[in-house]
Parts: sequence; structure tokens; C-alpha cells
Amino acid sequence: MELGIDSFAAVRTKDGRTSSPDERAQAIEELLSRIEVADEIGLDTFGIGEHHRPEYLDSASHILLAAAAARTKRIELISAVTVLSAADPVRVFQQLSTVDLISRGRAGVVLGRGSFSEAFPLFGYSFNDYEALFEEKLDLFLKLREEEHVTWEGKFRPALSGQGVYPRPYRDKLQTWIGVGGTPASFVRAGLLGIPLMVAIIGGETHRFRPLVDLYYRAGAEAGYSQDQLNVGVHSLGYVAETSEKAHADFYPGYARTFTRIGLERGGGPVSRPGYDAQVGPTGALVVGSPDEVAEKIHRHSEALGGLVRFQLHMNVAELSHDQLLNSTRLLGEKVKPALG
Repeated sequence: MELGIDSFAAVRTKDGRTSSPDERAQAIEELLSRIEVADEIGLDTFGIGEHHRPEYLDSASHILLAAAAARTKRIELISAVTVLSAADPVRVFQQLSTVDLISRGRAGVVLGRGSFSEAFPLFGYSFNDYEALFEEKLDLFLKLREEEHVTWEGKFRPALSGQGVYPRPYRDKLQTWIGVGGTPASFVRAGLLGIPLMVAIIGGETHRFRPLVDLYYRAGAEAGYSQDQLNVGVHSLGYVAETSEKAHADFYPGYARTFTRIGLERGGGPVSRPGYDAQVGPTGALVVGSPDEVAEKIHRHSEALGGLVRFQLHMNVAELSHDQLLNSTRLLGEKVKPALG
């Protein structure tokens, strides 16, 4: 199983105030330095998301990936996710192909619809077209992977009549995953297309996603794909420290503040400690603890879903410092990855 980290390039400030230019620049430098360390210690992947909110610095994630590509040698660099519904597939393909060239074949993309709505009005789209936008733009992106000259027509983007799209990536095909939450149709779509599936499990109980993963496998088999062609990965929230006590003491306060704020935006309630404790329990989604505990829980995630090829741990949702994230990165590479076998 491949092991990696996902980041939203969060900028850490005191008391939730707006960050300064120096704080934002420093946060990006610290992010890039952590990616360098992840590369040096043998982690397989590092992913950067896409958001258009003041607390995150990943609105132009492909530029961050390009910067990381120039400073690393081995690690795969992925967008996690690219909000394809609100983007131009041609530009997404060109940008990630460029990252693939800079890195000599180490770029990948997780295509998704996004879990926040800000990108849609920002780029002139209606959130009411959420599903239709993704279907159409995914269709175009997959054609761009296959063909240098594309003839294509859709509703939301001007047609292509055989224009060449450049540059082409370093590899024959840009590595592409589809990112999904809990919508059955999304799992079926990925299976019918025979594209690897990245499941975002940020709450609830992991085993409850098994019927959805089974939908993916069944759809893929019906479309003629073998089990070897259908791969599943998981993106989960968590954190690793030297001891279980330290991990929870570091992670919980910031996690509670972050998800209480998001919950209030969406009409939910505050995060409680009993609720958190349930999530870090044996069947819960959160992966927090000592290296041994984290490795064991990743194994349980994999067993619950019938086997994973990749696990991405997302740590910077809890207002952690650079030093805490750097230490956790080292523990993942030096302690957790060897324990995964």
C-alpha cells in the first residue's frame, strides 16, 4: 500500500485573524519544505487540494505542485482534488502535464467536484449545475489524456474542432483518479470508466463505505475492466505523534475549532469531545495516535474496504504548527510506512 500526505496549504494564524503577506509566504515555504522531507524519507505521495477561502493557500495548487516538483526527486505529486467542475479541462491538463514534465513523470490528478461551493460563482458557474458540469468536463479531460488533437462539443465550454493541446505529459497518460464522497452515482461512474477511485472519508464509520466501493467494482466489471485495473485509495483526516496522548492533545483542539466553524456554516452544531472520541475509535474515520496505532488503523481501513492501494493522511485541518506537521511527516515515513509492510 502506498502512503502519502494530503494538504490544503492552511495558513496558521492566532485567533482566526486574517493572515499577513509574510505569514502567507512563510506558510508556503514551510509547506514546500515538508514536501522535501516527505520525499527524502520515502513517502510515496504528496497531494495538495484546491480551495478558494482565506484560511487556505491552495487556490492555484498546480503552481505549488510545480514548485515542489523542482525541489524533489522521487515522490509523486498530486492535486487532491482539482475542482474540475469549475475549471477549464484544457488548462488543467496543460498545467498538470507541465508538472509531469518538470518532475519527469511524477504528477497525478484527483478530479472531483469539491466539498465547498465558492469556486462556482467565482468562475461564473451555477452550483445548480454541479453534477452536469463535472460529467461534461470529465468527459473532455479524459479525451485530452487520450488524444493530442481533440474534437469535442459540450454545453458549458466552447467546442474543440481538432486543435492540438500542449504540452503532452512526460508519461503516455497523466495518472488520473476520481475523488468521491458518499454519492453512489459517483462510485458507479468511476467504475464504468475504469479509473482509480479516491474515497474521502472524513467522518462516520469506514466500513459503511464498503457497499459503495462494491458498487465501483461491480460497475467496473460490467464495463469489462479486471479487478487489477480497478484501484481504491482513501483520504482520511488524522495525525501521528510519539504517543497516543500527545497526538490527541495536539490534534483535538484545532480540529474541534475547524469543524465547529465549518459545521456552523452548513447549519450543523459544534464538535464535542465524545463525538471526537467515537471518530478515533476502532471503526471511526479519524486516524490519530502513535505510529503503531496509526499503522493499525490504516490496516483496518484497508480491510474494511476490501483492500487499498493508497492511503492519504490529511493533517493540517487542526491548526498544527510547522514543527508538529514536520515531526508527524517524519514519523509517517520512518515508523508508519515500514509497519504497513
